[in-house]
Amino acid sequence: MPKVRIGVIGGTGLYQMEGLTQLRELHVETPFGKPSDAITLGNLEGIPVAFLPRHGRGHRFSPTHIPARANIYALKSLGVEHIISVSAVGSLKEEIVPLDIVIPDQLIDRTRSRSNTFFDQGMVAHVAFAQPFCPALSDILFQQAQGLGVPVHRGGTYVVMEGPQFSTKAESHLYRSWGASVIGMTALPEAKLAREAEICYATLACATDYDCWHEAEASVSVEMVLANLQKNVATSQRILQRVIPQIPLDRCCPCPSALQKAIVTAPEAIPQETRERLVLLIRKYIP
Repeated sequence: MPKVRIGVIGGTGLYQMEGLTQLRELHVETPFGKPSDAITLGNLEGIPVAFLPRHGRGHRFSPTHIPARANIYALKSLGVEHIISVSAVGSLKEEIVPLDIVIPDQLIDRTRSRSNTFFDQGMVAHVAFAQPFCPALSDILFQQAQGLGVPVHRGGTYVVMEGPQFSTKAESHLYRSWGASVIGMTALPEAKLAREAEICYATLACATDYDCWHEAEASVSVEMVLANLQKNVATSQRILQRVIPQIPLDRCCPCPSALQKAIVTAPEAIPQETRERLVLLIRKYIP
């Protein structure tokens, strides 16, 4: 099987990817369980791509119960070096209008019930996370969205809430006071796990609503989100088809060496079981 360098994780409403040819499904087992669904492998203009629906087809996993570790590990096992995440979000700023796209550069973690590291048993690693999204991949997303004439914002802070409920008004105003741009439920722990796996990770955050802070707009509801979701999905598909051929073979960002100085456990103290579970991630550094 040829190496698949590019992975796409589809969010709510994006359960398959247009433009792929020579499709086949792959069921992957990982030390962290099964991914959200079968991974669809295909080609876009001759480029191998792996597509994984984050919530599973039929939207079977809530944000809290997405098997994020299995998802990232499975993509890593296929050779994926770049992950484009597509995510539905609420806007926390007047200038980010519903149906706009945001390419965030920062995260605030408000989750509390998710496994957010591969290094939780028998081994400790502290990866740098000051820049949670790959700047090089984010730049490509922004440039290609601009080239399509899509309303797109480069940079901004994405607040990740636990969900599955939407925000209270007090919470929404609090996040606005922090200067946050959008709020969603799925960028974490994906971004942290991708960094530990030394995968470049960037997000297409698709605004569906104004959360519940905007006095002149109706508070967010499932009906509102779904109404805008399909329009955002169509826009995301167009951006993805332009972005994927532009991703270079060589990576010049810090992502490919994120673990190089992060592992603090002495090699002789790492249990064999841990070595075997994490071999895909650590074999460059721990023989």
